[in-house]
Amino acid sequence: MYPRIIVAVDLDHIDQGKQLLQRAIHLLDAGGDIRLIHVLEEVPGFIAASLPADLAEKRRAEAAVELRAMIDPDLGVRISHEIRRGAASGQILQAASDSNADLIMIASHKPGLQDYFIGSTAARVIRHATCSVLVER
Repeated sequence: MYPRIIVAVDLDHIDQGKQLLQRAIHLLDAGGDIRLIHVLEEVPGFIAASLPADLAEKRRAEAAVELRAMIDPDLGVRISHEIRRGAASGQILQAASDSNADLIMIASHKPGLQDYFIGSTAARVIRHATCSVLVER
């Protein structure tokens, strides 16, 4: 159905990411590829100044290990992973644009009061995506 799929993974909710990946495998065209994307949010400068200098690199390395653990090489499906920095919605959309994705898959939580004021990542991706978006709850 889709030759290029982006699966946005929030490692704080890894089980949702695994479910999305399984669904993506079923939606993938033969010979297609899946890219797992995790975005590390930037830490404000005034907070970063008091954190260890190598914390950002440790976070990136840990995220890479968790994403690699999600990929089963025996599936016979091309799955890659990428870690980006910045605002989650913007980086997910940029990854989709960079790879000419046909589908973005993202998990969503039940909206709370804060989402009505700032909006959720999934909502921003839906509003600005130039390809299909599948939101899993």
